Amino acid sequence: MNTAFLPISKQDMVERDWHYYDFLLITGDAYVDHPSFGTAIIGRVLEAHGYRVAILSQPDWKSIDDFIALGKPRYGVLINSGNIDSMVAHYTVAKKRRNEDAYSPGGKAGKRPDRAVIVYANRIREAYGEIPIIIGGLEASLRRFAHYDYWDNKVRRSILLDAQADILIYGMGEKAVIEIAKKLAAKTPVQEIRDVKGTCFLTKGETDCEYPFVRCASFEEVRNNKRSYAKANLIQYEEHDAVSGKAILQAHGSNVLVVNPPAPPLTTEEFDEIAELPYVRAVHPVYKSEGGVPAIEEVQFSIAHNRGCFGACNFCSLAFHQGRTISARSHESVLTEAIAFTEHSEFKGYIHDVGGPTANFRRPSCKKQLKAGFCKNKQCLAPTACSQLDADHSDYLHLLRKLRNIPKVKKVFIRSGIRFDFLLRDKNGECFAEIVRHHISGQLKVAPEHCVSHVLDYMGKPHIEVYEQFQQRYKKLNSRYQKEQYLVPYLMSSHPGSELKDAVAMAQWLNKTGRQPEQVQDFYPTPGTLSTCMYYTGLHPKTLEPVYVPKDREEKAMQRALLQWKRPEKRALVEKALRKAGRTDLIGYGSDCLIRPLRSKQSGTKTNTQSNQNTHSKQGTKSKGKNKSYGKTTGKSKQRKAR
Repeated sequence: MNTAFLPISKQDMVERDWHYYDFLLITGDAYVDHPSFGTAIIGRVLEAHGYRVAILSQPDWKSIDDFIALGKPRYGVLINSGNIDSMVAHYTVAKKRRNEDAYSPGGKAGKRPDRAVIVYANRIREAYGEIPIIIGGLEASLRRFAHYDYWDNKVRRSILLDAQADILIYGMGEKAVIEIAKKLAAKTPVQEIRDVKGTCFLTKGETDCEYPFVRCASFEEVRNNKRSYAKANLIQYEEHDAVSGKAILQAHGSNVLVVNPPAPPLTTEEFDEIAELPYVRAVHPVYKSEGGVPAIEEVQFSIAHNRGCFGACNFCSLAFHQGRTISARSHESVLTEAIAFTEHSEFKGYIHDVGGPTANFRRPSCKKQLKAGFCKNKQCLAPTACSQLDADHSDYLHLLRKLRNIPKVKKVFIRSGIRFDFLLRDKNGECFAEIVRHHISGQLKVAPEHCVSHVLDYMGKPHIEVYEQFQQRYKKLNSRYQKEQYLVPYLMSSHPGSELKDAVAMAQWLNKTGRQPEQVQDFYPTPGTLSTCMYYTGLHPKTLEPVYVPKDREEKAMQRALLQWKRPEKRALVEKALRKAGRTDLIGYGSDCLIRPLRSKQSGTKTNTQSNQNTHSKQGTKSKGKNKSYGKTTGKSKQRKAR
């Protein structure tokens, strides 16, 4: 196993006998040399092409001292905020400051600034003047256009302007960064690098665009007109296709933002090469005294076998970042990685995950997609699966079988998301059966998200009947193999289109199924997604029809509380929500009731109003036994790992 990390100090460079280096790679994460971390991938890819790369992780941004400590690189500076957006890393959906950061030493928050890409880039510009600055990673990728910013509650211009950067790489970046590096090494001025796919730049005229292009509304237009924002967002979404996508031009004052077409997805051979670079697969030892970096724990013995997601949920940034085309590694490459696990001193025989954005995607959604790109007027899986969908799971099944047969491997688990509707489309059902039999660590996480059809349509998800069919099949398979394995549904509250009555319907559905989630995710409006567009504009970008958007803080709290109605601390909010929704019939003792009436503190009896409400219960006090039984079910669910 490789033991050489990329240099992080002058001393490291001296030990390598480096008198210069080519690229400074700055990141908001701690340095973990593992292929699950974007910084490690970009650093190793550049190294493999002969470039010298130094890492500057989590620099002190309050001065330029850390930014000049390694000296000036020959060709340029590459900047990302880390594996996740710095604002999401710092703030909950309620905009409260988080106390932990899994990508920082000891899990401690505060090691990176808000809007890290902008802050780091401005410090580099202050330190080195006109040096080429290339920004990338998730934070930059999702902010490449003028975008609604949830934390500022306003439309911000492209991050390129605020960062004072020369080029923005969006998407996964390996191909683009090598092409840019070659041009810079050949002394091409950074202002002349205009033809790299998967990149954005600023110019003064449209003639600098080297690809067929479309225009979308300017920054000023989308800032001032929500209808224009929605139209622009749809153009940006539909052109993000490596086969059919055009360049997009968006004016920003006297500047023109040029967003070149997406880079082609990695071939299997290219993906294998990147996965097999000489990563140390460990946290840099400099963090040992601080307790290491928690983010390594789940991925150290996990395998990412694919990229991309044609599921394309409206609230998810994957389609706008990685894209909808699937790239997959070869079986040989995945097996090589797994065999290397067995030689690691800390490996206990368990491969924690064989997944990716969606674990059971290993092939294009259909044959047409590779030649003509994705359909612009429909989704592959929602609201119903396309008739042309290729749902053959045999390749993934054979890969799992091979991994199970590796000596010293006791279990191979799947912990990243399974697309349950896609698994149901597999004709012979063999893969589903073997996943249940061999690859679940006590619970399987899936994402129905909601139960109300029109809300699911706004989400871009299949209707709940599909999930219920999956649930029934899952139960039967567990019974067949004498397994006690749970299904853990991911659920979301307050998504655009969800009214209070819809949250009540969700609570009723959960009550009927005998489940109550321990954690619920409020919709989080991250830049670039179609759902965020709905949140900001109140319009569906595909139809321009009005969409109800729950924004009131109390209503959002009530929608969330309804999904956890049995928690004592949520009771007051649940009752208030039920009264506001006109559903006091759900306050009582019947099996379909969500909460019981309060008793008078003085007499221990129900108030007159509560007695009247109780008469609406069809089952009356006879249902108490069922409530006790349900309480046992809820008790079991508390033991399950939360979302």
